[in-house]
Amino acid sequence: MTWLITGGAGYIGAHVVELAKSSGRNLVVLDDLSSGISSRLRNDIELVETTLLDSASVNRVFDEHKISGVLHLAAKKRVGESVERPDYYWQENVGGIQNLLSAMKTHGVKNFVYSSSAAVYGQPDVLFGALITEETPCAPINPYGATKLEGEVLSRAMAESGGIKVAALRYFNVAGAGRAELGDQYIFNLVPIVFDALERGEQPIVFGNDYSTSDGSCIRDYVHVQDLADAHIAAMEFVEKSDPGFTAINIGTGQGASVFEVLAMIQDVTGISIDPIIGERRKGDPAALVADVRLSKELLGWQSSRDLRAIVTSAWDAWKLGHK
Repeated sequence: MTWLITGGAGYIGAHVVELAKSSGRNLVVLDDLSSGISSRLRNDIELVETTLLDSASVNRVFDEHKISGVLHLAAKKRVGESVERPDYYWQENVGGIQNLLSAMKTHGVKNFVYSSSAAVYGQPDVLFGALITEETPCAPINPYGATKLEGEVLSRAMAESGGIKVAALRYFNVAGAGRAELGDQYIFNLVPIVFDALERGEQPIVFGNDYSTSDGSCIRDYVHVQDLADAHIAAMEFVEKSDPGFTAINIGTGQGASVFEVLAMIQDVTGISIDPIIGERRKGDPAALVADVRLSKELLGWQSSRDLRAIVTSAWDAWKLGHK
């Protein structure tokens, strides 16, 4: 069996590709390298540099390789940019998955693992302290989340009409590095944002300290990227063995960490004193977003094994390597 992995040269993708290859799978990676880095991939991994918007190139990959499954990671994922450029995000993320699913239908490929996001939930109306289940209503609050939800809608429809088997993995907050060379190169998420501020001799900003949480700051579910990669391998095995249908699965730890707790861990790991600046709340920031992960244990036989210290330590090692 040969799996096509889209976005396989990206931060998450490179971890997934490395693990999938180590498990003995035949792989082809498709990536436009707009944010991916080809050097993250081993020399024995075939990389097709193209965009999912080029349907002819996408179909050519299916024609030239006996693709048996698709793991779809490629997407634009900057929330702020999606607000500024919603049409671009709709074209890239929704247009891309449309072409991909169409090629799968043409070539009779039935196995599909979709990289979704907890952004599909938006600001869920749950009581403080309650976990977010896969049954929590989806109501995204930004174009990025909307495109991820539309991808689920499309893949669910294909499962119902075309008999494909879909596992949509709804990631919570991904951080860390499996090894330093595969670390996150972009400053979009809390941990690298804090590292960047400290490197510039500045203090990080905490947006709001008056939430109804234990210390007043927002709480999020942080999952190690290597655990996330493990979940993808389990999802590939799941769809290979399952009947046609669509299944959404939360991927997180089931445990929340507040912004102040993350900052305290960063200070402990780096040895750099942190005295954060307290800013105003950001519009649309829920007090707490923590995954209910019972379904991932039940269906995938997967659960996270790496804690916040492992996340921050590995991220810091990767940051130091990339900023020598």
